[in-house]
Amino acid sequence: MTSHPIPAASTDDTSPAHKAAALRALHVPGDPLVVPNAWDAVSATMVIDAGFPVIATSSAATAAILGYADGEATPVEEVLAATARIVRVVSLPVTVDFERGYGLPAHELVERLSTTGAVGLNLEDSNPATGEMIDPAEQADFLASVREAAVSLGVDLVINARTDSFLRRAGSPTEQLEGTIERGTRYLAAGADCVYPIGLGDYAVIRQVTDGIAGPINIGYGRRGERPLAELAALGVARISFGPSLQRQLYNKFASALFTALADDQNPFVL
Repeated sequence: MTSHPIPAASTDDTSPAHKAAALRALHVPGDPLVVPNAWDAVSATMVIDAGFPVIATSSAATAAILGYADGEATPVEEVLAATARIVRVVSLPVTVDFERGYGLPAHELVERLSTTGAVGLNLEDSNPATGEMIDPAEQADFLASVREAAVSLGVDLVINARTDSFLRRAGSPTEQLEGTIERGTRYLAAGADCVYPIGLGDYAVIRQVTDGIAGPINIGYGRRGERPLAELAALGVARISFGPSLQRQLYNKFASALFTALADDQNPFVL
């Protein structure tokens, strides 16, 4: 991975620089950072209270509570405001699912995100509106411009480069794998800290990706019980995320309780 100048971490453990350094250091292949994705101040507080060291948001879950569809349909001002509310109530690092950047130029993206207090973000390489893959060279240039903007602003930012070849089924399985490795390698060289091949679940292919990309790999946990955390760790994964799945599980329980309340007046709200 190409070396990029990063601001020195502050000795103040509440400073953004210290939080960014702490977040980056938690990406350890074989001993992964586990990040149950939150969507508001309450869920973020619950994640911290449960003992997790970092808050990561989910764009789909955040969009849902704000009344929008996923895929950059939420106005960026609302995404940033939701992020700031989370940062305000937690003292640990916050990293944001920022889709493909909401059309913001790199300098403005970094400047506006940093004002929320967040110290990391996901950026994806397919068009949220159409699902079409972005040319890898174009996406690498975008990531490089985000890194350069962060450096010029004196901001340390942990960039998780999501790559969507598996999610979008871009070509044959072999082409999806090769494309993921090519893209991930380019993105790390451009200044990303981690690569997230979303939609990848096959153990053998996960191992090929962790072997083929010389940097930390983020894998989605998938359905409950589908991918034991220890097995993902053994594959060399450095970060495990949950996306909107926890919110959906919670809301399914809420819906079930509501239907029960209509059908049975005895203890209808026991979850």
